[in-house]
Amino acid sequence: MQKTTSLYEIIYVSTLALHAPISSVGEIAGKSRAANRRRDITGLLIFDGSRFCQQLEGPRREVIRLLDHIRMDARHTDVEVIYDGELNERRFQNFGLGYCPTEADDALAHLEKLDGQAALDAFVKLLDVVDL
Repeated sequence: MQKTTSLYEIIYVSTLALHAPISSVGEIAGKSRAANRRRDITGLLIFDGSRFCQQLEGPRREVIRLLDHIRMDARHTDVEVIYDGELNERRFQNFGLGYCPTEADDALAHLEKLDGQAALDAFVKLLDVVDL
């Protein structure tokens, strides 16, 4: 699935809008898988019941375009990029969009307070405690 285009990744956090039912998270994941495949985007969505953390990876233009779409989605509030940069190889090459709920109440609250390399390190560490 990886192309010769250089890879780019973004990790963002956001909050599920008060008016959005939790069932909308499954809808988001389901519809995103096919759309991401067409865009050559892979990644992982983690949801803790109120907050999202998502890592997106793929061609820079497509990843940024998708982030812009997410920012306009009324189901997300307080969208904040905590890390972005070039990526040598995909972390989630088998996931058009991997979806993982987590029971760790403070895991995503902690992430929203970080940025840059500290945010990336915390995200990678979080992968050890979520059930992929």
